Amino acid sequence: MASYKELLAQRALLEKQIEEARQAEVSDAIAQARKLIAEHGLTAADLGFKIAGAAAPAKAKVAVAVKYRGPNGESWSGRGKAPNWLTSLESDGRHRNEFLV
Repeated sequence: MASYKELLAQRALLEKQIEEARQAEVSDAIAQARKLIAEHGLTAADLGFKIAGAAAPAKAKVAVAVKYRGPNGESWSGRGKAPNWLTSLESDGRHRNEFLV
């Protein structure tokens, strides 16, 4: 039976051989991929790769239903800061619930 140190040395040798074999196979794969890309005139987009610096597609904005409608046809969804037409009506003593749709 081999000693502990001998087994560690064997493992180190095997790991070195594994890494060398991996590097050789990776180099071959890269060369083959480059050859195919050149032969067929492929681009990164053709292969499904994202291009560095390209903006992600914008999310589509969903229209929000109107919640309030003013006397002159103004509208507000109820989100964000209240519009001027509504705040001025409220300052005149009217209540926001009067304009619910």
